[in-house]
Order: sequence, then structure tokens, then C-alpha cells
Amino acid sequence: MARVLFSNPPWWDERVQTAGGTYWRAGVRAGSRWPFTRLSQCAPDHFLWGEYLPYPGFMGYAATYLGKMTGAHVDMRDSIAVRESYESYLLAIAAGSYDFIFIESASPSWEHDSKLIRRIHDVSKGSKIVVAGPITATGHEQIMANLPVHACIRGEYEKGSVKVMNGAAGLIDYDLLTEQEMNESPFPYYDSVIALRYWDACPKGQVSPHAHVWSSRGCPYKCIFCVWPATMTGNDPDGTKPRRVRHYSADYMEAFLREIVGRYGYKSIYFDDDTFNLGDKHMVNMCQVMRKIGLPWSAMCRADTVKPETWVLMRQSGCFGVKLGFESGSQEVINNIVNKHLNLEKARATVFDLKRLGFTVHGTFTYGLPGETQEQMQQTRDYIRTLPLDSLQESGCAEIEGTPLNTLTKAGNLARYKGAKIDQAYVAGSDGARKFDAIADKLR
Repeated sequence: MARVLFSNPPWWDERVQTAGGTYWRAGVRAGSRWPFTRLSQCAPDHFLWGEYLPYPGFMGYAATYLGKMTGAHVDMRDSIAVRESYESYLLAIAAGSYDFIFIESASPSWEHDSKLIRRIHDVSKGSKIVVAGPITATGHEQIMANLPVHACIRGEYEKGSVKVMNGAAGLIDYDLLTEQEMNESPFPYYDSVIALRYWDACPKGQVSPHAHVWSSRGCPYKCIFCVWPATMTGNDPDGTKPRRVRHYSADYMEAFLREIVGRYGYKSIYFDDDTFNLGDKHMVNMCQVMRKIGLPWSAMCRADTVKPETWVLMRQSGCFGVKLGFESGSQEVINNIVNKHLNLEKARATVFDLKRLGFTVHGTFTYGLPGETQEQMQQTRDYIRTLPLDSLQESGCAEIEGTPLNTLTKAGNLARYKGAKIDQAYVAGSDGARKFDAIADKLR
């Protein structure tokens, strides 16, 4: 029987001395749309609960799918979730005698991951290493030429991993699950070590332990920096191709949630879809499911995709909070650079409506977009002050392999994003947290 490992390896950056003490700068990779590093209370082989840690959904689903379709012995090792050291990780890799090792990566972690792949190869030369994730969207040729990599899979990688197990090598192109296949797939991978490690404190009101889950895949919108709809749930690096949304059925979600709540005792649910509330029909179905599950829940949403009465249904079924992506406080930036198709005045009115219904609201904003002026960045700060948000996230605009922003940087032009331009004022960077640190001191 073949032995397979789906691996989310350690990512330790550097030790940093601050006025409050010495910290490790640690990374979050698979599970995050924009992998990044931040100062952490954790240390190698010393996990402390409570920091942002998303569930690696693409990896979790691929692990159980491959096991079902091939009969292979499949492990998933989320070293980020246990804050594992390199020494512990490499010892486990060597002892595992794996035939295949699948690793998901993206631009922010790639320099680190490419070096680690060489170390993995050194300690487990019999393992065929397979790379998946946004980094393969346009970077597969260099990966194959420069690293001991057996195959690169584009997009979500359930079917691609099976092809590799059946003898395929090199570039494995996009082959996404149909909606029917999604709903016939096994539930994603959990085990007793990692199941209770995942956490996101926003929106406010989360109850631990909580589960990060998806009720859909994909998003039809074409925001210039957005990663997964361009690279994982679709093949659209320049923002010109169709993007699909596929939903898990109400029956699938009810069975899935009952399974993991019963097994691991989750106290709340967070729906981390690209955009959870795409359409009233799906929302009505999910509200019915959550009434049956009976737990408080929250979700990643847009401000403008459901009717007012649907927000009421969500609140009545236990939804206590939502994340809303605004990106900018400048309508010109929203229209001509981000291409988000969001009316900022209507979005502000929605926030006030949600607060009246009793929701907590978390807003997300990004700075340093290509073509964005200092004045426009300040407009975002001013807009934030007009919103009754309970919490917010500000980050630098991360440039990730395979996104329209990345394509613009390489090609110099994207007609769909008519206000976007790469000029001397634009600061490139794939780690949004580091980029914001460089921008924040210029904002009031």
C-alpha cells in the first residue's frame, strides 16, 4: 500500500527582539488566501493557543479524497497548527517512508518552501515531492527545472493528486471537481492532534473551540489581488475568464457539521468561504442547516449580495457576526483598480443595518494597490472612521503568483483594471503584513 503525506510544513522566519521581549516571526501558509508572517507567542515545538490559524481546506479535502479514490495510506501533517520545529518535522518525514509528499505553497512562503523542499528530499530521497497551491499557477516551469519536484498541480488538487498516484508527472493542469463530485466527496481530514488548534478571533463573538469550514468554493468577482478564485477554484490569472461558484448541498453540510461537532465538541462554526452569502437561496438553505445544528456561527460575506430579509434570517438562525471586505474607502479605487463592484455608501448603510440587527462586524481593508495615491489611502482611513465596526483588519496589498495583480506586474497592462499601474510609487510585496508595516506610518 502506498504511503502518502499531505504536508503543511513549519515556517519560522526569524527571532525578533522587541521592548516586550523576544519573539519568533512565524508564518501562516495553507488555509490563508494571503500567507504572511507575524510575531508569534509560539516557538518551535511550543504551541500556544489563540493566534490566527486557518484550517487548510484544499489540503484537508485532497487528503481524504485521495485515500478514498486510491486506497492509499494517507496522513496529513499540519506543522503550522502544532508549531513544529524543523528538526521534529524532518525526523518525522524521514521515519514516515512516504512514497509521495504533497506540499501547498504560494508566493509569500515560496522562497522559504523551496529551500525546505531540498531538505525534505535530502532526508527522504525515496519520496516523490508534489507541489500544489497558487505558486504553480504560472511558476511551474521554474519549479520543475530547479527543484527535486516530481509534479506540480494547478488549482484545487483532489483530482490532480489521484492522477499523480496513477503515474502522472510534470504539470498536472486544472481539473476541478464538479458540484456533484464535491457533494459526493468524503469530509475533509481532521485528527485529534490538529482538530482543536484552528482559530480566528474575528468577527467578535467567536466561541472556542470553533470549526473553520466551507459551504462553497469560488467567487464570481474579479478583485485584482484575490488569490483563490484566480488560482485555485478557477484558472483566471488576468481577470478575463469565467469564474464559477459551486455549493455544497444542505444535506452534505448538515451531515458534515454533525460529524465534526459530535467528534470534536466544537462550540461555534466559522464559514470561511470566498464569499459565503452569494445569493439568497444558498443562505436560506444554510440558515435551515444551522438551526438544526444549534450552534452560534459567523461567516465571510459581502455587503451587497443578499436581501435585507436574508440578513434577518441569518441572525435568527444563530449568526452572530460577519466579515465584510471593503478593501478601500475610495470609490475610484474600488471601481478602477480593485474592480470590486461595491458601492461604498450602500456598504456603509449595510453595516449600520447589521449593527441594528445585533451582528458584530469585522471590516477588511488593503493599502498600497497599484496606482493608488497617498490621498486615496488616507480616504480609506477616513472612511473607516465612519463605520461602526467591532474590529478591522488593515494590510498591505499582497502580490501573489497567478492573480491579476501579479499578471499586471509581469505584463505591464490589464485593460479590465484601467486605474491600475505599476509605477515608481507602487511598492511590490507578497507578504501583506510586512508591506503594511512599511505603509502605516504615512497614514493618520
